[in-house]
Amino acid sequence: MLAMLMGLKSISPQQLHERMEYEALTVIDVNAERSWLRARVPGALHLGVDFDPAALPPDLTRGLVFYCSNALCRKAPLAARRAQQLGYTDVRVMAAGISGWSGARLPIHSGAAD
Repeated sequence: MLAMLMGLKSISPQQLHERMEYEALTVIDVNAERSWLRARVPGALHLGVDFDPAALPPDLTRGLVFYCSNALCRKAPLAARRAQQLGYTDVRVMAAGISGWSGARLPIHSGAAD
């Protein structure tokens, strides 16, 4: 909801999972590190809202999907807006967050980096 209010495109957990099957996307988790270590979308990068732009792919057309904990979290929309301001053209927010991803019973990774 917040993502739409900020003029951002959203994506559901199921849609993201399907797109990950056939498309190279950069999925970015902006939750606290302890949350990222506990549960994340497979292959997700862990960045903060104040991420270093160098941590993003150099291709401004690459799909970026940001998420945080749940639909009430503001961090993912703020990070996604920042990526748009940096010139990225395919930026989305998985507003359901990791709670929506796990609620949909999609694969979860945990522990140190994949």
